[in-house]
Amino acid sequence: MGTTTPPAPEAPASAPADAVHIGLVSISDRASSGVYADQGLPSLREWLQRALRNPLRFSERLIPDERAGIAETLRQLVDREGCDLVLTTGGTGPAPRDLTPEATMDVAERVLPGFGEEMRRISLHFVPTAILSRQLAVIRGKALILNLPGQPKSIRETLEGLRDADGKLGVKGVFAAVPYCVDLIGGPYLETDPEVCPAFRPKSAQRPPRA
Repeated sequence: MGTTTPPAPEAPASAPADAVHIGLVSISDRASSGVYADQGLPSLREWLQRALRNPLRFSERLIPDERAGIAETLRQLVDREGCDLVLTTGGTGPAPRDLTPEATMDVAERVLPGFGEEMRRISLHFVPTAILSRQLAVIRGKALILNLPGQPKSIRETLEGLRDADGKLGVKGVFAAVPYCVDLIGGPYLETDPEVCPAFRPKSAQRPPRA
């Protein structure tokens, strides 16, 4: 098994005590070995910083397509570093080295199949090969782990949804369901910017907007 790259620097110790801790994992043999620059981590970070109003703290990893290494990274982020949410990008296709779903299942306590179904439905608006994607979401402890596609455009469309020529959101992305899911499994209250990604919660679960 190949070795993983060193973890990216953590957020400063001065991060607010109530900061939501999010793990970001980019899975790519070539990017992790320096063949080309990784685009997954900056794309995830940029979108989350736009979409969420909470103070955020990120733990980032760039690792190769190795099943055991991916699973160990997910365990580390959830069990030892206490991430509330973990997003992965890459490694979800049918190629022999695409092992992210298998590694994610290795650490899963429960599976949420609806996330994968909706991610494929969104991508099918663009390419018929979206049915080849094996993205999924699982719960481990009080954390949600969500597999995402590898391309920056696909990451944004999957999370945020599809907009028409006027910028109006026609198809909601999967992140609209993430805050309430995190509520239900005992995680922190995630507040989104409705201009980017309006989250859905039952009225009984809603709190006043963050000042």
